[in-house]
Amino acid sequence: MKLLTVVCALLSALVVGACSRAESAASVPAADAPKLLWMGDSVADGLAGPLADAAATSGLQMQSIASTGGGNVSGIAELTTSTWEQLTARLASFSPDVVAYQVSTYDWGTEDEQRAAYERLLKTVTDAGATLVFVTMPPIRVDDFYADHMEELERTSRLVAEVAAGSGGKAVAWDSAEVWGASYQLDRDGKRDRSPDGVHTCPQGAARFTAWLLDHLAAHYAGFTPAAPASWANAGWAAGPAFQGC
Repeated sequence: MKLLTVVCALLSALVVGACSRAESAASVPAADAPKLLWMGDSVADGLAGPLADAAATSGLQMQSIASTGGGNVSGIAELTTSTWEQLTARLASFSPDVVAYQVSTYDWGTEDEQRAAYERLLKTVTDAGATLVFVTMPPIRVDDFYADHMEELERTSRLVAEVAAGSGGKAVAWDSAEVWGASYQLDRDGKRDRSPDGVHTCPQGAARFTAWLLDHLAAHYAGFTPAAPASWANAGWAAGPAFQGC
């Protein structure tokens, strides 16, 4: 299913003239655009597809270490170990200017453990010369798997905001409730927005999130102008396995 009509209808308020025509992809990166490293769990991994296409058409260099079955920085050690290893390696090989971490639904632990993980992330990123962007996770539908961890997950937004506020300008925290709302919502404007599994996103929601994130990056980091959604909405990412069930 083509996304252009859906994206144009829903994003016109965000990007003036976004749907007037499709634009050709940028052939070279914008000279002053920040290099973006995207990280997080399977939710972030699903969003990496549209983000990569939108970044490319905007002249923004982007790489992703978002991971299905991991990607978190707090919680189960077997999962976090891989996250830290991948982050360290990519900071060295890619040298990003901005690292954006979408808080994971696996960021479990005590408040002190969670805060320590976010502080570690801040130090790791900033020691490599990059700025850290925390992005709060989309709200989820509580099921038996998450029921015992909701208190932990519900405080993550406050914790990343506090870590960012104490960073001396080295980090910011962006609340994705501006995109998703305060609670899980399956459909929006008559279209499927979130996955029926209660956690992941569908193409419509992923497109709205992508436009939102790039607009935030452009507002905070000079050097590029986000491409109109019409230029990346139908790039093929919506047919990927991340959106099965949508």
